Amino acid sequence: MTSVMAVMPILVFCQAGHIMQGIGAVNMSMGGAATAQPVDINGALQWNPAGISAFDKKIISFNAGLFFSAPEVSSTAPVPGGSMTGVTKDDRGASVMPALAMVWGKKNSKHTFGVHAFGISGFGVTFPQSNSNPVTMPQSMGGFGLIESDYQLLQVGITYAYKVSEHFSIGFAPTFNYASLKLMPNPLSAPSQTLGYPVSDKATSFGIGGQFGIFYNSGKGIKLGASYKSPQGFSNFDFKNTYLDGSSASNVKFRMDYPAIYSAGLGYSKSMVDLALDYRFVNYANTKGFKAKGWTPTASVAGFGWKNISVISAGLQFKGVKKLPIRAGYTYSSNPISSELAFFSVPATAVIKNAFQFGLGYEPNNRFSLNLTYHHGSSSGSTSGPLLSPMMQESGNVYGAVPGSNISYKMTTDLVMLGVSYSF
Repeated sequence: MTSVMAVMPILVFCQAGHIMQGIGAVNMSMGGAATAQPVDINGALQWNPAGISAFDKKIISFNAGLFFSAPEVSSTAPVPGGSMTGVTKDDRGASVMPALAMVWGKKNSKHTFGVHAFGISGFGVTFPQSNSNPVTMPQSMGGFGLIESDYQLLQVGITYAYKVSEHFSIGFAPTFNYASLKLMPNPLSAPSQTLGYPVSDKATSFGIGGQFGIFYNSGKGIKLGASYKSPQGFSNFDFKNTYLDGSSASNVKFRMDYPAIYSAGLGYSKSMVDLALDYRFVNYANTKGFKAKGWTPTASVAGFGWKNISVISAGLQFKGVKKLPIRAGYTYSSNPISSELAFFSVPATAVIKNAFQFGLGYEPNNRFSLNLTYHHGSSSGSTSGPLLSPMMQESGNVYGAVPGSNISYKMTTDLVMLGVSYSF
């Protein structure tokens, strides 16, 4: 396998967070659309703080879901007399997705308050070591060996909405964030010529940001909304590194913020139907950790070079069956990863292009509701590009693409979520 090492002296991967398309069972079943259609408090708190003015009671909501993903990575590397190609599938289990929220409102009051604790981003992959896939071969043979990552982002917000008039509201929310990240191996660190890349412990970071929104309800069915969620600025992740043989490696710091999100929405409601349509613009290209791209002089990753993306969410709620609202939703997302930089985001397989949701509720009385949602998402094809090596960089090969090589990844996701809400 020394021939593989010759063309892949240094390989790098990264795992970056993705934006959860919806929060809670109801909002997820509506495709995440809620900027102008506050069907439940979770969607309003997440996408438009002004939307909580639609609620005139004290409501508490708890949601929990089991998230299953099926990513796979394949790679091809040139070897004497041909090439080597292999595929590795993820063997990670299910992840839990929680959401807790409360809103206080009173009839005829201009003031509404809310608090929430949401898991707004999270991922993890476990690609086992193999001898057939160049990228997951042992580091001693030119690959990465076991590729494992674990990222979680919890956001807590305090929301206030004010009714300027009967039809128009404004709202804002300071947000506080906690994130943790573990990488194996750690491409943010400079590799050793003899020991390869180190592995890191789980590093943590705290962040802060805010959100502002406006909401208009015509009272005749049409609703409009817009919001801006600022970048969530984080402190540095401080990784403590060790090599695979147990020896100490230099620690490394890395800052990865959460991107700014602009949302605009349209809603329409009649006695039996609620319709929702949202458009979001996600500003990855100006976010620390995503804006920079390529290699540092020490052969570590400078950043991931993600592009801005657009997200379209649509949802329908049918209330024609007594006590049993039925919901369906669709979400489309563009891909932030370009082919020339695909290698830097190998385990960032949580890029879902098309997602479909179906949900239903049970409302035995006007205080209690139980909601269930199923989601299925797909990357709808692979993200692919060449293997990259900093040792092959030159004027005509900025990122060090390895001739005759390729790496690609794709995935599907499934989610089952249950939510309970109670009005006091």
